[in-house]
Amino acid sequence: MELSIDQTRAMLVAMCDAIIENVDVLTKADQAIGDGDHGVGMRRGFKAAKEAIEAAEPGSVGELFKAGGSAVIATSGGASGIIFGLFLRAPAKQLSGQTLDAAGYASWLTAAATQIQARGNAKPGDKTMVDAIVPAAEAAQAAVGDGLLAVAEAGAAGAHRGKDATVEMIASFGKAKALGERAKGHPDPGALSTTILLDAARDYVKEQS
Repeated sequence: MELSIDQTRAMLVAMCDAIIENVDVLTKADQAIGDGDHGVGMRRGFKAAKEAIEAAEPGSVGELFKAGGSAVIATSGGASGIIFGLFLRAPAKQLSGQTLDAAGYASWLTAAATQIQARGNAKPGDKTMVDAIVPAAEAAQAAVGDGLLAVAEAGAAGAHRGKDATVEMIASFGKAKALGERAKGHPDPGALSTTILLDAARDYVKEQS
């Protein structure tokens, strides 16, 4: 199974809609251990990404990812805007074809995990979205031989495992770092955002299969 450019566009739009629809969930999560602006910033960035993706006239699926990621970086603000912009922009060069297949999907998550860690210097265990994207990428790569839906399902499941693990972590980055032990008991908002995005992608792929 592969997604065409138009199907990839629809998948990315579904991901943007999921963030927009969950702004209150993300705000509440960030109020627990941050300054409460994660939801609003993400909604702003992914609303712009949706508009850019819908308006794009791409020659490859990678150009759709680039359009969305660039819009997030330009409008979302703060460190999370850069990180989630990279989440989308990371595979722009690798995805140079007209379709998105299992290997391409997995390469997207791997490129995102690699570039986000390089840019933000966070590593697994620091209670950031890295804790969700790294296991998502690893699980997706392991499922490549089983097809696109299996890869999308594995990626989402890996992200959830990572997000759940952040609940008991002490933060090493951002506002939550100052809370120390008090940050325990709450998931990282960025890891939560990652699960929302990958759940939406998985659901779209499932609908097409």
